[in-house]
Amino acid sequence: MNILVLGSGGREHTFAYKIANSPQCDTLYVAPGNAGTSKIATNVAIAVTDFPAIKNLVIEKNITMVVVGPEDPLVRGIKDFFDADEALKDVAVIGPSKEGAQLEGSKEYAKEFLFRHNIPTAAYQSFTKETVAEGKRFLETLQAPYVLKADGLAAGKGVLILEDLKRAQEELEDMLTNEKFGEASRKVVVEEFLDGIELSVFVLTDGKNYVTLPTAKDYKRIGEGDTGLNTGGMGAISPVPFADSVFMSKIDEQVVRPTVEGLAKEEIDYKGFIFIGLIKVGGEPKVIEYNVRMGDPETEVVLPRLQTDLVSLFQHVAQGTLNEVSLEVDSRYATTVMTVSGGYPEAYEKGKEIKGIDSISDSLVFHAGTKIEEGKVITNGGRVLAVTSFDQDFKEALKKSYTNIEKLNFEKMYYRKDLGFDL
Repeated sequence: MNILVLGSGGREHTFAYKIANSPQCDTLYVAPGNAGTSKIATNVAIAVTDFPAIKNLVIEKNITMVVVGPEDPLVRGIKDFFDADEALKDVAVIGPSKEGAQLEGSKEYAKEFLFRHNIPTAAYQSFTKETVAEGKRFLETLQAPYVLKADGLAAGKGVLILEDLKRAQEELEDMLTNEKFGEASRKVVVEEFLDGIELSVFVLTDGKNYVTLPTAKDYKRIGEGDTGLNTGGMGAISPVPFADSVFMSKIDEQVVRPTVEGLAKEEIDYKGFIFIGLIKVGGEPKVIEYNVRMGDPETEVVLPRLQTDLVSLFQHVAQGTLNEVSLEVDSRYATTVMTVSGGYPEAYEKGKEIKGIDSISDSLVFHAGTKIEEGKVITNGGRVLAVTSFDQDFKEALKKSYTNIEKLNFEKMYYRKDLGFDL
């Protein structure tokens, strides 16, 4: 079959890598793709939200499956667009409907869903420009640190965690009245802070049945020791060492099953991934957030561990037969370390030539912000390359990634050298 992957990051290169290795894939297209996907698929210069152009490509190339990488096209309703079109309605779209995508598209929608289905999460209230004074009073009822979340999509950067009450009140006002995060912060969710250790759980569902993929832990802060600004993710480790079978069964009973059953009960069309950001508080799981797609860079450690054919899994999702699947997973640890442009996540320069990719051995290199220009691979984003390695011990796997990263070079390249410090 001919398959299209939408997106241009490390997540999409990892999808492309797994799909290209499937005997069920004839021709693979990636839109818009990057320098890495161009080596294993046909890149097509189409934006992920240009639905009419995507339709034309799907018809022209006889594409029968579309795998949606990023959240933006899902929140804008690409699944509904396909379902409503006579020429597209039989194409398998891996991703939820517009309604289902609200689990990520709106923090308030997600919190209301969690409360409706008695899924453990932090106490919260949401506020708008008109209720900013109430928001400031609500902050006074909480203990530090204070958590402020822009309601809408903010590319993983719309969350502030602040120690000082006065500063939290000022930031709340800045988010609401000055739209610090643009439209995303026209509404802000204020939450109690949960103190514990975080992990990500990934679920693939056909709307009634589900399989739980390997766990992962990612590192969001730019600085070592988890300091500095939030990024899209500086690296990840899978599985999470502290997520033993007892804790995982709690997650399944208290979080995963009620989530999938809640979607079915509310008749929300959901065929795709659910990323559940969790925190372990006193041995119990609590949900921090939902995403409606795979995380990045967690994809770069989760999917390489999957030994079950990914295209076959997606076919079961489309057909509603995931109950017939048992996952096979590589028992080794996978670790990925992300190299980023100097200055990221604030201002950074693009167009720097990347050297050393071909000299990497015993690790996988997934491209994120890259493109090919005049035959050279150059930087084209904040996060540039993810280097993934395997070993029975996560520390040894990390060593392999770090050893290989030393072979890479582009101007002002930066990466965190302390991943796994908290495990």
